Amino acid sequence: MDTQESEDLLLPRSRQANERLHAMIPGGAHTYAKGDDQYPDDLAPVISHGRGAHVWDVDGNRYVEYGSGLRSVSLGHAHPRVVEAVRRELDRGSNFVRPSVVEVEAAERFLATVPTAEMVKFAKNGSDVTTAAVRLARAVTGRARVAICGDHPFYSVDDWFIGTTPMSAGVPAATTDLTVAFPYGDLAATEELLTRYRDEVACIILEPATHTEPPPGYLAGLRELADRHGCVLVFDEMITGFRWSEAGAQGLYGVVPDLSTFGKALGNGCAVSALAGRRDLMEWGGLRHSGDRVFLLSTTHGAETHSLAAAMAVQSTYVEEGVTARLHALGARLAAGVRDAAAGMGVADHVVVRGRASNLVFATLDEHGRPSQPYRTLFLRRLLAGGVLAPSFVVSDALSDADIDHTVEVVAQACAVYRKALDAGDPTPWTGGRPVKPVFRRSV
Repeated sequence: MDTQESEDLLLPRSRQANERLHAMIPGGAHTYAKGDDQYPDDLAPVISHGRGAHVWDVDGNRYVEYGSGLRSVSLGHAHPRVVEAVRRELDRGSNFVRPSVVEVEAAERFLATVPTAEMVKFAKNGSDVTTAAVRLARAVTGRARVAICGDHPFYSVDDWFIGTTPMSAGVPAATTDLTVAFPYGDLAATEELLTRYRDEVACIILEPATHTEPPPGYLAGLRELADRHGCVLVFDEMITGFRWSEAGAQGLYGVVPDLSTFGKALGNGCAVSALAGRRDLMEWGGLRHSGDRVFLLSTTHGAETHSLAAAMAVQSTYVEEGVTARLHALGARLAAGVRDAAAGMGVADHVVVRGRASNLVFATLDEHGRPSQPYRTLFLRRLLAGGVLAPSFVVSDALSDADIDHTVEVVAQACAVYRKALDAGDPTPWTGGRPVKPVFRRSV
C-alpha cells in the first residue's frame, strides 16, 4: 500500500523494529545520520527494500527517496548494470590471498575516469582514505598539524577530525590540538593560519565545493598557498565525486590536488572508496620507495571483487549515459518546483533550497530567519505523510519527472502548514513531539 495521506503516518512495525535496533546497536543505526533522532518522534521508518528512486518501509509504505544511501546511491537502488556486475563477480569468488585481476581493471578504469590522479588505492569507506591521506601527508612533510576547512561538516570518524566536533569524548586533547581550521573561500585567513603555524602544517584538506560554488580563483589560490608553504593539498571528493563531474570537482574546476579521496557514489551503495593522487606521494605506501615505509592502507576487504566491479559499472554508466548532466537537470527541476511552492504559500524566506543542482539541501528557518529544528521537524513530518523521505533534496538518476512533480505537490502541502505555524509564532502544535536533533551534539 502507499503512504497514508492522513494527518499522521502510522508506523507500528517500524517503531517495533527501532526498539529492537536500539536494544542491540548503540544509537539504533550504524551511521549517526540514519538515527531516529534525525526524524520526527515515532516517524523513523525502517526500510524493507528499495528499487530505483523508491523505498518501502516494513509497514508497507512507499516513499520517493532523496539523499539515497547518504548520497551514495546516485543511480538508484538495485541498478541493473551494477547488480549484474556484482552478481557476476560473486559467482567467481570475492576475496583471495593475492590480488585479483579485477583490482588491475578497477584501478585502470578509475585512473581513466579521474585522469588528474596517477595512482589509486581502494578501501571500504571514506574515513579509511581521508585518514590515509592525512597520514601520508604527515610522513612526506615530516609535519604534524592538519588544516581542515571548518565550514565543512565531516571528514572522518578518526581522532584527528572527530576531536574537533562536539562529539569529542574519548579523543585526547593532544590529538585535537594538532588539527586547526580555516574558513571556506577566504584565502587571506588561510594564509594567516599557515603563517602562524609556519612549517608545521602537513596538509590542507577540504571539500573543494559544497552548497556554494568556490569563489573565482579560490581553489587555484589554495593550490598556490599549499605549494608556497610546502603543504599537501587534499580534496575530499566524497560528495563532489561524480556529482560535479565524473572526475569530481577537480575535473570540473581544473585545479589538481596532490591527493584526493572518493567514495559514496563510486559504488552506488556498495562499500568502496579510493585514495588517489601523485605517484611520488602514493609510492611512500608501496614497495618501490627507498625511504621509511608508510602504513598507507591495508584492508582485508578493500579489494572485494564485487565492490570493485560495482565501481567499474558505476563509472561506465556515468560516462556512457551522461548521468552527471541528468542529475543536474533533475535537481534544477526540483529546486525550481520547491521554490515556486514555497513562494506560493508565502514561505519562500523560510523554506530555502541551497546547493548545486546535483546536491541540493534545504534550510528551515523560523520567523526571525534563524535555522530551526522544530520547523525542520514540522516540514519532515508533512513530507513523510505525503510519501517523501527527504533528509535532503539530493537527487538520484532514477527519479522520474512524475516523482519530482509529486514531491513538489507534497512540499506545497508542507509549506501550507509551515505558513500556519509562522502565523501562530509557534511550530509546536505541528511537530508531533520532540524536535529532530543535530547529528553532532555533546549530550543526548
